[in-house]
This record gives sequence, structure tokens and C-alpha cells, in this order.
Amino acid sequence: MWKILAALSLAVALSSGQPVLAQTKAPATSRSAASLECSRQADEKGLHGKARKHFRSKCKKEARKGA
Repeated sequence: MWKILAALSLAVALSSGQPVLAQTKAPATSRSAASLECSRQADEKGLHGKARKHFRSKCKKEARKGA
């Protein structure tokens, strides 16, 4: 079933004249130094899921206050 859907998606993409990869790639975003640092700290603590999201949110908020 998924092969049929993939083939149909490819056919639509090719007929629209748009590059196939451009439709599947997420746009590149630049991340702030604070965001990268908070991610590094979360990695060191081994945080995942909701705990990681909460930690990063709090960390970035503190970084904004300190700047």
C-alpha cells in the first residue's frame, strides 16, 4: 500500500514541476547560542521527551533574562 502512495506522491511532484526533495526537506533554521548551549546541557543530563522540553524552555528563558 505504501508503495502505491509513494508512487502517486512522486508522480504528483514530478507533474507539478517542483523538485521532489524540496517538498520533503524542512526549512533550515539558525539556532541561537543560548538554544545550542541549553541543548548541550540537556544532552549532558540525559534528558528526553517532556523533561528535555521543560528544561530547555526554562534554560532559554533564564538566558534571555541574563542577557
